[in-house]
Amino acid sequence: MNSLFSPTSILLPSPRRRFTQHLQEQPQNLRNYFHHYHGHHPVLLSLSLPFPSHHSLRARKLSVGATSPPNEGAVSVINFEDFVEKDWSFLDSEDLISGDELNSKIDGIISAGKIEETSKVLVSLGSEGFVDRLVDTSPCNLLLVAHDSLFLLACIKEKYDKVKCWQGELICLPEKWAQLDVVFLYFLPALPFKLDQVFGALAKRCLPGARVVISHPQGRKVLKQQQQQHPDVIISDLPDKMTLQKVTADHSFDMVEFVDEPGFYLAVLKFS
Repeated sequence: MNSLFSPTSILLPSPRRRFTQHLQEQPQNLRNYFHHYHGHHPVLLSLSLPFPSHHSLRARKLSVGATSPPNEGAVSVINFEDFVEKDWSFLDSEDLISGDELNSKIDGIISAGKIEETSKVLVSLGSEGFVDRLVDTSPCNLLLVAHDSLFLLACIKEKYDKVKCWQGELICLPEKWAQLDVVFLYFLPALPFKLDQVFGALAKRCLPGARVVISHPQGRKVLKQQQQQHPDVIISDLPDKMTLQKVTADHSFDMVEFVDEPGFYLAVLKFS
């Protein structure tokens, strides 16, 4: 997978009405610009993203232009043909659970992180609804959302200008965002890495005492259904307690809470 990342935050128009109006006026193409780095040279990315609807995503093409901001030096030109955006809308689905019940479970997941106003928080493969709830209930010093989906990151960024967004692999997260206090692995089964790789990377980025929260607000039963419907996205299962303890202990994480019920999964680990 080609990892693209932003050294600051994704540059998108912040007023929501401007973003929505743009979609209405130009339904075939949404063109925005992102700062990314290719090797040691900055590049400016121009995205052409078809949006048939909020919950139905199609293949998209990502082109990189040769224009750079002043004083940025040489610019690399990269072409990504037939860039495919997976459909992540199922993460916000309430078909199998009421909105109040889902919010209650999400609140329990967020509270497990013990976020403080000085905390630096990472959400990996979160849903838009989870980020909304996190912003509404838990002010913090830094909120960083890492995801494969440029569409989801665009939706988050145009609502919350202060939220940092990074598109790329979790284990390749830039060192500038190390020193994390709280990490939410909101949808671990979609990460294309072994547990050992994930916690090896997190051990280099977490402060002592940092909490890592693995969750699924609807549990294994719903995960199995999601896996059947989205086999291209969900490529692994949620770890059982013994497996998780063994792997995370090798990277200095201690388990402080574990719930594995048919309708709810929560594992909380502390970096020692």
